[in-house]
Amino acid sequence: MPKLGMEPVRRKALVDAALRAIGDHGSLTVTMSEIARHAGVSPALAHHYFGSKDQLLIETMRTLLRQLRTDAVTAVKSATSYRERLSALVSVCFRADQFAPDTIAAWLAFYAEAQRSEDVRRLLIIYARRLRSNLLADLKQLCGTRDAERIAEGVAAMIDGLYLRQGLRSIAIGTQGSIELTENYITSQLASLSTDDLAPALKGTVL
Repeated sequence: MPKLGMEPVRRKALVDAALRAIGDHGSLTVTMSEIARHAGVSPALAHHYFGSKDQLLIETMRTLLRQLRTDAVTAVKSATSYRERLSALVSVCFRADQFAPDTIAAWLAFYAEAQRSEDVRRLLIIYARRLRSNLLADLKQLCGTRDAERIAEGVAAMIDGLYLRQGLRSIAIGTQGSIELTENYITSQLASLSTDDLAPALKGTVL
């Protein structure tokens, strides 16, 4: 019987272990025994907390999404303009912990798994919609709705693409390089708009 009060600690240890195991394999073909070994617990205890490997992997993905959301909320609080809020969101996506090899391997594995798992697909759709919504909220304050939607789609595609490139490792760009590429895209897109396309608050300013 697990000790009282140890469940949250051991659940987190198993989620962290799942990330490491996925990173080692580069896919979701890990076993519950391998994950348990990474966590330093018995497979029986892992099954006690999560029931099955699939449930543990879903919880691992939910943990990544929760952390990403928490980091985003914290980051935008210190921003003093809509443009700074966009930069904060971009930086969060490429934080060292989110852009670590194990985490990237997990993200790519989850995208592949979404082709067969409705639960994984649903979580990835939630992530994509949340990212798009966050980007649109600030972009609509900087330009018209149509341009905001176009730029938001471009930024989201860049983030996904840079994760894929980083996952290849042989042509890794790194955190700072990824941030700079995405920032340059946002800046160039906003700068290309005519005065009529800008939000009233930005007319007459230099982006």
